Amino acid sequence: MPDNDHIKRLLYSIALDNDQVAYRELFILLHQPLRQFAYSILKSGEEAEELVSDIFLRIWQKKEELTEIDAPLLYFYTTAKNMAINRLTKQKRQAALEAKGWLVQMNQTSHDPEQIMMTEEMLQQIRKTIHELPDRCKLIYKLVKEDGLKQKEAADLLQLSVKTIEAQLAIALRRIARCMPMEIRNTIRTRISLKK
Repeated sequence: MPDNDHIKRLLYSIALDNDQVAYRELFILLHQPLRQFAYSILKSGEEAEELVSDIFLRIWQKKEELTEIDAPLLYFYTTAKNMAINRLTKQKRQAALEAKGWLVQMNQTSHDPEQIMMTEEMLQQIRKTIHELPDRCKLIYKLVKEDGLKQKEAADLLQLSVKTIEAQLAIALRRIARCMPMEIRNTIRTRISLKK
């Protein structure tokens, strides 16, 4: 999951030192999540790939301005969203602008093996449950839980309230919890109550 502080360090290296290694690392770190996000709006793998390439081209061209970015993850996702919407506007595909119609590609669900041991069958059930979430709920889950955006950043990106983001995440997590065997649900509840 990308980390804002790490991304900031890479951006500073690119801006101040013309660091091509940092640029390459940034590309490797963000290419896949941004491509998936762009695909969810554009519904075209080729266009999503082109859009992400355009983002990284702009980054290199405007590298002097990179030190001014406070929330890099939000910046990159907002840039991808705006560029995708501009492409759709040019193509007169206005119907695809609503977030509920976006196609969401989920990454593999992974869990820390020290926390919970799960069989492949259980992981498949969790993936299936995530895939069956309502479109907006699935998109919010992916942005927050997989791509690492903060709830406030996801709310800003999707132009929703933080309460809506929280509610949609709660729905997703309840549905995921329901697909787990009882002993794992009890283990999770116990660990959550210990953290409080």
